[in-house]
Amino acid sequence: MHLPMPEPVPDSPAQRALDRRRLQRALTASLGFVLLMTIAFAAQQVFDWRWLAIAPHRWSGLVGVVFAPLLHGSPGHLGANAVSLLLLGTLAGTVYPRATPRALPLLWIGSGLGAWMLGDAGSWHLGASGLTHGLMFLVFTLGLLRRDRPAIAAAMIAFFLYGGMLLTVLPHEPGVSWQAHLGGAMSGVLAAWLLRRCDPLPARRRYSWELEEDLAATAQAAAAAERSQFEPARPPQVPVLWEREETTQAGAPVVLPFTQRR
Repeated sequence: MHLPMPEPVPDSPAQRALDRRRLQRALTASLGFVLLMTIAFAAQQVFDWRWLAIAPHRWSGLVGVVFAPLLHGSPGHLGANAVSLLLLGTLAGTVYPRATPRALPLLWIGSGLGAWMLGDAGSWHLGASGLTHGLMFLVFTLGLLRRDRPAIAAAMIAFFLYGGMLLTVLPHEPGVSWQAHLGGAMSGVLAAWLLRRCDPLPARRRYSWELEEDLAATAQAAAAAERSQFEPARPPQVPVLWEREETTQAGAPVVLPFTQRR
């Protein structure tokens, strides 16, 4: 038998412990992925990695859809993507612990397919920048769709840190794979729409004026119940106790006879 568990009260020790565990899990997962990218970059120095990159318009280049986000062209390229993934991954995983893991495969494949379909023939595409764009657009779009306080705060933080990604989804700088950026951004918007109800709405703090309104409404309901207990209900119809007699002459005034006193 399944019994629904109550949501933790905002600002309670249980809620703070839950938020702390979410942050730790999201940070650990982001650090693990950054470590995996670092190991892959070190391995690139000892073997030919080009067959693992995305080669647009070639069927053999589809292998890069799976492996290209782990490859990077330089330490600067790796560092920029590592910082973005660490910040955006931790933010998304903390606020949306259920939606983020489910959205990652869509962001991963969407950014790779964007580079494969829109890239120039003969070029090579690699790097996790498409994934970072997907995370940014995921968090930003979820804030617009959900509009609860944590979602709006996360969207504002993501836009403040990486709002410039709105411009890099179009051709901006030579040698930058804007095609992967565009694919990741579109995948992030799609994932946000599909997974907008995946995480339950957080418990909301009730302010003092809301509590006062509830107390006033409760007092009014109690007073109404007390009145209905001791006062008879209003009848829907009242019987007619007296009807005056109409005169035979139309328009003549009505005269009521009174008994003379003796």
